[in-house]
Amino acid sequence: MVNPTKAPKPPLHQHIETQPMNNPPLILHPDALSRRSFLRRGSAAVAGSALIGGLAPERYAFGASNNDTLKVALIGCGGRGSGAANQALSTYRDGPIKLVAMADIHEDRLNSALGNLQKTHADRMDVPKERQFLGFDKFKEAIAQCDVAILSTPPGFRPQHFEEAIRQGKHVFMEKPVASDAAGVRRVLAAAEEAKKKNLKVGVGLQRHHQAGYIETMKRIHGGEIGDIVAARCYWNGNRPWQKKRADLEKQYGRPLTEMEYQLRNWYYFTWICGDHITEQHIHNIDVINWAKNAHPVKARSMGGREITNSPDDGEIYDHFACEFEYEDGSICYSYCRHQPNCWNSVSEHVVGTKGRSDIGRNTITGAEPWRYKAEGAKDPYQQEHDDLFRAIRNNTPYNEAFYGAESTMTAILGRMAAYSGKELEWNAALNSKIALVPDVTDFNAEAPVKPGPDGYYQKAVPGKTAVL
Repeated sequence: MVNPTKAPKPPLHQHIETQPMNNPPLILHPDALSRRSFLRRGSAAVAGSALIGGLAPERYAFGASNNDTLKVALIGCGGRGSGAANQALSTYRDGPIKLVAMADIHEDRLNSALGNLQKTHADRMDVPKERQFLGFDKFKEAIAQCDVAILSTPPGFRPQHFEEAIRQGKHVFMEKPVASDAAGVRRVLAAAEEAKKKNLKVGVGLQRHHQAGYIETMKRIHGGEIGDIVAARCYWNGNRPWQKKRADLEKQYGRPLTEMEYQLRNWYYFTWICGDHITEQHIHNIDVINWAKNAHPVKARSMGGREITNSPDDGEIYDHFACEFEYEDGSICYSYCRHQPNCWNSVSEHVVGTKGRSDIGRNTITGAEPWRYKAEGAKDPYQQEHDDLFRAIRNNTPYNEAFYGAESTMTAILGRMAAYSGKELEWNAALNSKIALVPDVTDFNAEAPVKPGPDGYYQKAVPGKTAVL
């Protein structure tokens, strides 16, 4: 997708130590996290006998011609999951496709998604009651029904769902980010390597890679039209997204919620399952800078905190981050994200080179030969990413976005870790962190990894005190 450039190759770790909890030990080749090696070989060269055994093939990639019906399962039936399923089913012009299974932990979310999809895709829906799965482990049964699994639960669960889909030999579309902590990123990288071995196709919801204006702008950047990139900046400054208040939820249910149940409903505001908004949202802009650089940063220095606290429903996440991501060549990306009302807003990415500069999101280049992309009938990138994935499945062409999805996820996590700790952090140290945030959740009565204080408020990370490694 991206033509390699002269971007320097980042120094990489030699190994990853055994993870805590029930995460398997991994060993990564020194090239495992080189962006150029991701894009050139589509491989992180991950080894690790414990994980490889756990992902032993049950079957290999489904080979579909244009006349074969692709069976799809939706894991996570919220708004983004419903959108992804709608886009997947809209690929029917390339060949028959059906949604055959759905899984969630919330019955109302599953029913809502099912009803909405039946209104728009009735002829491509085949999800009888016995294939409507409710429960924390039911994703396995849903995946077993399909050829392509759409993974769109909150990010903290993504690694285990991706592992299972690859273990079962299924193609995957998974939403970004692909994990909420470094332990999860390591699991995704190992499963991505297994996907490559099994010839499975993997798409990741970083849709700018499928947006015509971004693609054309990147071709020119990688072709040298702005020279060597010496600085970059990116933003996701805007207002707070959705929020589920405990009082409203308990009124809806007519009973008190367990702490785990409440956090899973209001998941955006808890780091263990969301990754904080730098990871869940700002990843899009960070990913674009990595794409432009054909590299990931080697260290980060960050600041962040929360200035606006209205209620305990704000959870534990920050409302602003300011990060410096340093690449091996010494160039810096200045990264900012904020959820504060009545402030200056921007969602954009910019790079400065030795011969010019680019406002990437506006698809412009300023320099000796100014250029602007003229959109003519460009398709919605959310639809395009599904079109590209399903065509790769039907044509059996190489397609694995999990590697750069994991890399960009880890870049955002690195920025969060640096802000939470107040320390300058190196990439290798952060990726090897022994702190796993996501517990083994089997039901709504499971112990939540964070708990409110006597006043109902949650403790936020304190720079200079909070441990992240």
